[in-house]
Amino acid sequence: MLLFLTIALLSVSGLANSVEEHYSFSRNVGRGNSGTTFSTEGEGRITAVRIWEHNNAYIAGIQLRYGYIWSTRVGRTVGSPIEMDLLDDERIIQVSGKYHTTNYIYQLYFVTSRGRFLVAGQPIQISFNMYPTHRDAELIILSGRADGNGITSLGAHWGVVYMGQDHGTSSNSTALA
Repeated sequence: MLLFLTIALLSVSGLANSVEEHYSFSRNVGRGNSGTTFSTEGEGRITAVRIWEHNNAYIAGIQLRYGYIWSTRVGRTVGSPIEMDLLDDERIIQVSGKYHTTNYIYQLYFVTSRGRFLVAGQPIQISFNMYPTHRDAELIILSGRADGNGITSLGAHWGVVYMGQDHGTSSNSTALA
């Protein structure tokens, strides 16, 4: 019995180490100390992205869909959103764009594992590029700051989303360090 428990404990600790090795964080870009902090959250894989932009200006708001449920919107809505639904087994593997050090996030690119992308905003100011450090990881959380007009800073959290066996659902079992 003791041998069985030892093997089970080693297996679980090995899985935990594996999960932690697949997690990475892309540091925030933008005006880091202005606005209210945010962090998107949801169960399962990100399945859609929604972005609102000020016409010919900066990013006003962002919303992610986890499975079938939209996260709380970050920032504000302005006009009609720009949206992209991800295909089955498609994941976001890169977030790029432009930001201003004393203002807002001006442009966002979300790039998927199938080479598709969603672009919103204006291609002006300083470039940034965020991606996971492990090839099996995908975007799991966006965090940063937003004020009453738009997104002032943005960071990306990457990890592996393990698909569950029950009825095709998935869960985020990535440990956040």
